[in-house]
Amino acid sequence: MAKILLVEDERNIASFIERGLQESGHDVTVTYDGQSGWEIVQNSDFDLLILDIMMPKKNGLELCKDFRKTKGYGTAVIILTALGTTEDIVRGLDAGADDYLVKPFSFQELEARIHAMLRRKTTPLETGNITSYSCADLTLDIDSHRAIRKGKPINLTVREFRLLEYLIKNQGKALSRADILREVWDKEPERNMNVVDVYVNYLRTKIDKGSKHKLIQTVVGIGYMIE
Repeated sequence: MAKILLVEDERNIASFIERGLQESGHDVTVTYDGQSGWEIVQNSDFDLLILDIMMPKKNGLELCKDFRKTKGYGTAVIILTALGTTEDIVRGLDAGADDYLVKPFSFQELEARIHAMLRRKTTPLETGNITSYSCADLTLDIDSHRAIRKGKPINLTVREFRLLEYLIKNQGKALSRADILREVWDKEPERNMNVVDVYVNYLRTKIDKGSKHKLIQTVVGIGYMIE
């Protein structure tokens, strides 16, 4: 069971999601505008936030940005959007979201995304007894869910951590976008896999910024690797 905050101004959709999540055993708090959502998250802790974008008083992107600034990246955030272009999705990811779902959607799809987010938050890739990985001066600590380079901690979202974990576990190997999508997003490859490129660019900004040695490499015609 997870403690979930749902912020959705369309009451029919909110009721539909709330009912499904409660039937799945989750503890759900619902509110209908971004400002009230912001007030709630300042006083309560949640395992997951589900945020619509277009809302009165404070939209979901603003709420997500403010939440990340004050609460960090320990809580997963899923953005709901009626706008499904790559640009719209990137705006959601830029705001600090871990995943997105384009309306209209089935509850089964939302539930699968939630399950994946919560599982990725608590369960690393199969690592045996390994509790950390290193690549050059980068260390990824599985237990504490932290990345450190040159002694400086790096704030990563749940999905960014998952992507870095997959790359560093397979360092030296060229990984295709399709493989990354399957492993990191639990999704079969689709026609538009730009989200993989977007997240790799996010990681590059956070991991390689200010370093002469760039760890994340593009493998032309295949995908990416870290070495």
